[in-house]
Amino acid sequence: MAFAFDNSFHADMEGFYAPAEAAKPSAPRLLAFNQALADRLGLAIAGVGDDELASILSGRELPAGANPLAFAYAGHQFGHFSSQLGDGRALLLGEIVAPDGARFDVQLKGSGPTAFSRNGDGKAAIGPVLREFLVSEAMAAMGVPTTRALAAVATGDRVQRERAHPGAVLTRVASSHIRVGTFQFFAAHFGADHVVQLSDYSIRRHFPDLIETANPSLALLDRVIGLQCELITRWLGVGFVHGVMNTDNVAISGETIDYGPCAFIDRFSVNAVFSSIDANGRYAYGRQPQILHWNMARFAEALLPAIHRTAPADVDAAKALVDAIPGRFRALWQAQVRQKIGLVGAAANADELIDSLFDELEKHAVDFTSFFRALAMLLRGEGEMLERLLPTPDAMAPWIAAWWGMMADGGIAPLDRADAMDAVNPIYIPRNHMVEAALDAAEAGDLGPWTELLDVVRHPYVVRPGLERFAEPAPSGAEPYKTFCGT
Repeated sequence: MAFAFDNSFHADMEGFYAPAEAAKPSAPRLLAFNQALADRLGLAIAGVGDDELASILSGRELPAGANPLAFAYAGHQFGHFSSQLGDGRALLLGEIVAPDGARFDVQLKGSGPTAFSRNGDGKAAIGPVLREFLVSEAMAAMGVPTTRALAAVATGDRVQRERAHPGAVLTRVASSHIRVGTFQFFAAHFGADHVVQLSDYSIRRHFPDLIETANPSLALLDRVIGLQCELITRWLGVGFVHGVMNTDNVAISGETIDYGPCAFIDRFSVNAVFSSIDANGRYAYGRQPQILHWNMARFAEALLPAIHRTAPADVDAAKALVDAIPGRFRALWQAQVRQKIGLVGAAANADELIDSLFDELEKHAVDFTSFFRALAMLLRGEGEMLERLLPTPDAMAPWIAAWWGMMADGGIAPLDRADAMDAVNPIYIPRNHMVEAALDAAEAGDLGPWTELLDVVRHPYVVRPGLERFAEPAPSGAEPYKTFCGT
């Protein structure tokens, strides 16, 4: 298996990482391989067998041209600053340039300890590896910017958490692994020169159109804020709760990164929390926009030395960009919800209707994902799906009447609106109870349920006969869902 490595971070950013080496797994075995992603990356794997893939993508064999390294970064974790974090259980094999010129990191996650492991074993269990593979593929299929999973490999070894689990390694692909926490680390420990160097590299790599702007680092702040506003808007639109929006889990590329205690809302609750370690609900569903604002303020603080080098007065401009985040986010959110409920081109002011929708969904404990598909079915003259979701037939009658009254605006036929709604509202998501059942089966040696669920969530918008159970809400009376970091 040949990687056409072009390792710019290793070459240009010495001092921003630590060399790393993967632990050698005893018996690597390929669990899953993402052929479509391999094709996207232009990887030459014709004639390469599963054993060779497993050896390379577990860290047992180092591919030619790799320069393995672990990133240094800091981060605010649940609001408290940790000045020394870094890749404690992952290493970057290198960067490759796809046939279309796009650059990607190829990283092994769960490959053993690094200089940043802080006494951890640096390894990963099969459950978190397969969770990240599954959920990141689902997010990609729904059009949510995300890191991707190229492969999952069982190591043949056991890792000890609350009990022993089969070990595994994930091969993760990202536009880069530069995070808000990367800037925080070098701002805290090394000062302005390093922040400037990191800013310049980030702009060259991700946003070369900003190089000729009056203050490229200020433009970088503006661009990253915009990408994060768009990303969290998309999260909320599919009912996704990240679970650990620490600044070390915020990629400047605008991709979702680190699928630890993540989950999707079933019955709607604005305060939905699934992470076992988020006791105070800091990263609850409805607080994610506020945390976006908070994280971007921390990014601005870390980036200030680079912004200041061009024009000290631009510090005020940076503050203005941060202050504008709530309005910027709300405009994107309102536009997205208008799409979801079929109001594109209709009702010049639907803000009140949109805001009240979520109160109604919570009041009546409505399944979030299914509701928007049921609303489209109502436009087609079929109300049975919506009736099944509501506790009583008239539960949302005033809201439905107000919504229906706006359908005549804009000159778009109801069936066309319904089709447009279905194009942005998934019917299949990684339902939490199904994810857990699939991971339990995989740990016991049966990948069948996981493979089936992966196939379903890779096609989220098209109804497929025989898959009705994958669109069903969680069973009533189920215990509150809890997830764990898995590290």
